[in-house]
Amino acid sequence: MSSDNSPSRPTLRSLIDRFGFPHLLATTLVLVAATILLGVAAKATGSGLACEANWPQCDAGPFNLLPANLPSFYEWIHRFVAMFAGVAIIGSAVAAWRLPNIDTRVATLVVLGMVLTPIQVYLGRETVLVYEMDILSLHFWTAILIFALFVIATVLVWKSALSADAVTAAFGLGLVSLPLHVALSPTDLGVVSEYSPTVQLLQYGVTLALIAAVIIAVMVGRWRFDDVPLIGLAGGATVLALVVSYLGRQTVMNFSATLDQLYIGLAAVLFLVFCVGSYYSATRATRTDH
Repeated sequence: MSSDNSPSRPTLRSLIDRFGFPHLLATTLVLVAATILLGVAAKATGSGLACEANWPQCDAGPFNLLPANLPSFYEWIHRFVAMFAGVAIIGSAVAAWRLPNIDTRVATLVVLGMVLTPIQVYLGRETVLVYEMDILSLHFWTAILIFALFVIATVLVWKSALSADAVTAAFGLGLVSLPLHVALSPTDLGVVSEYSPTVQLLQYGVTLALIAAVIIAVMVGRWRFDDVPLIGLAGGATVLALVVSYLGRQTVMNFSATLDQLYIGLAAVLFLVFCVGSYYSATRATRTDH
């Protein structure tokens, strides 16, 4: 009897087939952001040298793989999520390189992120075994670079879904994020009496939102508006946001009145740029729609 009419056996589809590359990339971006914030939580709670300063092991359970107490848990969960983020980064890079319909720019960005990942892992190891401020800073900024690469790649992949309104939304996100960034900083304008682990976690979360906002504004602005002033505003906001993010971190590590004033002054300029950009892009988007 012919088997042509018999039902075919179900086959397992790959994650790419099920969810699509854009969703894989977005998930990777979320994991990268989560890894950064968990790393901040580990440092803020003084847990960076927990797990009895072991790496990659911890201080309890079979083969010392599990955390023995709460400080060790912060360090352990950071490493645990970082492991999944690393796998997702590698998976995204391999998929971007092998899939025929992926933009070459996207493939280059995620492959670069994959190349930086083992360097980041090594730096993470050194923060435990050596624990020097220079290594901690390099570990943090390498993570921010990987985050920025995946934000850019994700925006490129979702280009068709991002309208002119996304520029206004991005400037709006900056308008919300920036005052929070200043308010949560240990400066004279800060509203917090203690730079607690919770405050640090919130501020660095706001930092990631700020960086993502300016990247979206400048990229989508170039695509949706043939407007040099608007693109210039977005580009200026990007540079200022990176400088403000850097100075915000420096104000925590170095208590200097001059540094605080520079940070607050540039933050005020950036806020003004966000206000102008938000209004201008909303006006231009309305004209474009009509």
